[in-house]
Amino acid sequence: MSAIISIVIPSYNEEKNVVPLYKRLKDVATSLVNYEIEYIFVDDGSHDKTLQAIKELTNEVNNIYFIQLSRNFGHQNALKAGLDHARGDCVISMDADMQHPPEIILELIKKWEEGYEVVYTKRKEINHESWLKRKSSSFFYFLHNQLSDVKLEPGTADFRLMSRSVVDAFFQLRENELFIRGLVKWAGFKQTFIEYTPNERHDGESKYSVYKMISFALKGLTSFSTRPLKLVVYIGLIFFAFSILLIPYALISYLSGNAVSGWTSIIITIFFFGSLQLLLIGIIGLYVSKLVIQTKQRPLYFIRETNYPPLKSK
Repeated sequence: MSAIISIVIPSYNEEKNVVPLYKRLKDVATSLVNYEIEYIFVDDGSHDKTLQAIKELTNEVNNIYFIQLSRNFGHQNALKAGLDHARGDCVISMDADMQHPPEIILELIKKWEEGYEVVYTKRKEINHESWLKRKSSSFFYFLHNQLSDVKLEPGTADFRLMSRSVVDAFFQLRENELFIRGLVKWAGFKQTFIEYTPNERHDGESKYSVYKMISFALKGLTSFSTRPLKLVVYIGLIFFAFSILLIPYALISYLSGNAVSGWTSIIITIFFFGSLQLLLIGIIGLYVSKLVIQTKQRPLYFIRETNYPPLKSK
């Protein structure tokens, strides 16, 4: 029996991208005659006709499957749903907007055939992305690598291949706030990467607003390191030491009669230390909130409908 390759495609409001993407994937599959290919579209609570477009394909092609989530759980949870169900000897994940070139799949599989268990991709910088998006992305990776024990190369994407053993390991994960590209790096196994030049989005707009990008960055930063909490302690110690040094100065000024009351200095001090306290409490609050959410042990997603074979026990 030939080996199976599962291609998992999280989709959210991608009705005009589903068919063109499949056609590109089908062209690539002609070079993979020694493998059985299956396509798993995960509809992440789309509001348009994405699911309808996928179902129409399933009626025409017998190796296309869909998993419809009960609502929008987010890209990472939708990707996890696809990974949990995929039965392939290796699983390739990619986005539905066609920015991930399907032709790169051949290179991913070649590396897998060479013995690598994880083959991830690194996006090359491109000019058609906004200056703000490029710089914010670079800053995120810089900050993440400074604060986290799990190092990520700039441009790392959720376009990757994972072998069966890695996918089975991921099946055990029960983290409520998933940052999969970090988890892949943290998991170990034999890894390598391929660089690619992303295409322009085929249709529609990016689903990552500024708010979602910031939220995703904070999720990544707090998932793999407690250094921000240690930073809170260091900042507190620095200002505590500074305040201790000010006590002799204040006493001497008072006793010598040179103390001058100033409204401006008082207001600036109050605003500065008040803002600092809110920042530090906010950092602590992020970690506390993660603990609260994790202790609830809620499922990462619910499935409303699927035509995929029943999930096998692992």
